[in-house]
Amino acid sequence: MTPDPVENDTEHAVREAPSAAGEDATTSGEKADGFDTWLALRKATDRNRANLIADVVGHPEGAPSVRELDYMNPDLGEDAIRRHLSVLQDVGVLEEAVVEPGNRVRGYPYKFYRLTDEARALFDRNDLFPVDAWRRQYARVEKSGEITELEEMPRPD
Repeated sequence: MTPDPVENDTEHAVREAPSAAGEDATTSGEKADGFDTWLALRKATDRNRANLIADVVGHPEGAPSVRELDYMNPDLGEDAIRRHLSVLQDVGVLEEAVVEPGNRVRGYPYKFYRLTDEARALFDRNDLFPVDAWRRQYARVEKSGEITELEEMPRPD
């Protein structure tokens, strides 16, 4: 049986991250913009959070809603997903894209989650969460009509 790609990425990130301050700024220390790469990697490599990040990366628009993430991670539940998303936002891995009040549609999500530019650059430098691989993986999952409709919704910029 082939190991889950997220498990491999998680284990790789934990093994490869340096422990000494002053090493390559791509994987350790806080940069001038306040993005702490080591903290971001630590929080992103928690198994559940890594699965959520993989789903964000794999999503066709790169910005799923909690409802879509819940569909892809049914064992977590929406409350746990929101807690994990909050942690990832706090460390600068994810950002929230919110539909303005006048543009919201009743019954549809108005908050979406996407990687920050800093997180994408960090993951690229460390060969984590490759977009093409996770898009293929995400596309393989059979989706309900509701989830397909949500995936096709326009996202705020």
